[in-house]
Amino acid sequence: MIEVDNLSFSFPQKELYNNISFTLEEAQHCAFIGTSGSGKSTLIDILMDPERYLFEGKLEIDPTCKIGYVSQFPQLDKTKETTVFEYIGDQLIKLQDEITSICTEMETSSDIDSLLEKYQLALDALDAIGGDDFESEINKKLNLANLMKLKDLRVSDLSGGEFKLIQVMKEMLRSPDVLIMDEPDVFLDFENLNALKNLINSHKGVLLVVTHNRYLLNHCFNKMIHLENKEIQEFDGRYIDYNFSLLQTKIELQEIAVAEQEEIERYDNIIDNLRAIATADADASRGRALKARVKFQERLEARRIKAPFVDIKQPKICFDMDHEMEDSVVVKVNNYRVAFDELLLDNVNFEIKSTDKIAIIGPNGTGKTTLLRDIFKNNHESIEIHADAKVGYLSQVQGEVLKDSNTILEEFIDAGFETYDEVRSYIANYGFEGEIVNQKIESLSGGEKNVLQLAKVAASKANVLLLDEPTSHLDTYTQIALEKATQDYKGAILMISHDFYSVVNGMDYVLIIDDKTIRKMSMRKFRQMIYASHFDRDYLEAEQNKKAVELKIELALKNTDFESAKVLVDELEELIKLL
Repeated sequence: MIEVDNLSFSFPQKELYNNISFTLEEAQHCAFIGTSGSGKSTLIDILMDPERYLFEGKLEIDPTCKIGYVSQFPQLDKTKETTVFEYIGDQLIKLQDEITSICTEMETSSDIDSLLEKYQLALDALDAIGGDDFESEINKKLNLANLMKLKDLRVSDLSGGEFKLIQVMKEMLRSPDVLIMDEPDVFLDFENLNALKNLINSHKGVLLVVTHNRYLLNHCFNKMIHLENKEIQEFDGRYIDYNFSLLQTKIELQEIAVAEQEEIERYDNIIDNLRAIATADADASRGRALKARVKFQERLEARRIKAPFVDIKQPKICFDMDHEMEDSVVVKVNNYRVAFDELLLDNVNFEIKSTDKIAIIGPNGTGKTTLLRDIFKNNHESIEIHADAKVGYLSQVQGEVLKDSNTILEEFIDAGFETYDEVRSYIANYGFEGEIVNQKIESLSGGEKNVLQLAKVAASKANVLLLDEPTSHLDTYTQIALEKATQDYKGAILMISHDFYSVVNGMDYVLIIDDKTIRKMSMRKFRQMIYASHFDRDYLEAEQNKKAVELKIELALKNTDFESAKVLVDELEELIKLL
């Protein structure tokens, strides 16, 4: 369907791809992965409209190939009173109206031949999208996503997550040969995320999906396309198998690297000795021997294995505090209520202690973000904040925290850093090095903006963190770094998240929105609830065992105990078969 051959592309300030090649073929559901800012969305833009871009290499798209697209940020004209059915089925409705119009015109026109030709073209177009079965196909998609209840609602009344799913259905029903989706999972609650999983798995055409969502990655795709450090690699198989393959390669490369480093150090000692002898003794043969050894050492360095897909640099996220608080209540919410066009939350009561780590869980559009924002602003009569609490805030609306017209350097000067050198040193820990620090924030990817937000939150040294969808747009490596940072943090966290892994791996308990109020739920019960709805009975145990073995392998690699690592890899392979 699509073939990319030795494609290279650069912006003035950044090289994105260097001779990358890959193919999209029939029946492939491809996950398109890579670290934030690696150029995934730009590559999709090139595939969608190659004439706009000046690139080197070859891009071949079958001329009969119809490409569908679901944007990362779908826009809807809120003034239109379109129902969900009308929005999804607009293609069918237009064709039906056109056929009716042609039939009406035939009753009075003398140019029957030309109208018959139009009539046949319209019938062919109707047949191409499924004809009379089109309405039943819409109903099947709505049922698959458990959204039949929305069929007659106005699209303008949908939540953002519901509209994203409706857009996915609409594009799928156009029957494209290749459907490209750019982070369709962002901000979806777990029910809607599961609906998206069902839609993806039911789709018969070729899919190319940019996603960092570990739930979708583990359950939806049969091919990986990984973009990293200007290079690309393809892997036919599941994400879990791809990660296992990377881990095996990492062990092999580290073992070789340790051996090479020992060899280089040995030659360094020989060269130092020869240099000392040559300095004391002007014999020409000593100088030639030294020169030969130096050249050999250079060859050793040159053939060091580079591993762009294995040795991926994670940001060093660390939430420190200016001062820890004693064991006390830092946030108290008493009889909180919020309503806009309708009542969202009522009679909400809970407390956050100084070391609590809590996730707020609930469907899209139920008032979670408004509650978190009200706690941050601290001007609501139902909310009390401890006098010693210093609050850090990450917003899902990135413009609340970041100023698009600032450069990265300017943003952190505004945040209280004193010099550009101080900023450069700090944000290098988050992967921002070189010329990128002079870029405007508006030019960054969604993932890069969220990493900057995390860097600002960490720099505030707050003892209470309010995090609204912190994993949105983040690549999987940064998500894992964030999980570790939240686990290590000594203060209080209140986090809105639909990312199951971040919740169960980093939080103490959850606050569930239920019937317009909030109730507390233990993490054990929350796990049981999610797994009972969406997973096989033994999946949780197998996944926990898998993670435990992976941690043992990491420890073995840190200790350069490669024999133990290889034994553990065999154990891991058996666990993966259960998943």
